[in-house]
Amino acid sequence: QVQLVESGGGSVQAGGSLRLSCAASGRTFTIYRMGWFRQAPGKERESVAYSGEIPFYADSVKGRFTISRDNAKDTTYLEMTSLKPEDTAVYYCAAFVYGSGSWGPWGQGTQVTVSS
Repeated sequence: QVQLVESGGGSVQAGGSLRLSCAASGRTFTIYRMGWFRQAPGKERESVAYSGEIPFYADSVKGRFTISRDNAKDTTYLEMTSLKPEDTAVYYCAAFVYGSGSWGPWGQGTQVTVSS
């Protein structure tokens, strides 16, 4: 099993920056890739970024967010810059485990609030 714990959320003004962290523990060698997702109030969860040789970014965050993995620390980061009020959401990290066919497990979520 893999367990994920997120940290780093908070409140910032528009134009500010935050870095989210997602620490993995357990059978981390089974992780194929890591992802960040977000869910704003009244909206469906959406993909933000996936790690990989060619990382994926949602169009809404391209050029502003960067996903990175520190394999030595089993930690994945989401560096968020030039934040906008529409980035306000609960952010979740998730692991895609080899052979699973779907994202999971998930972290507990961390709130990011961007004020104008």
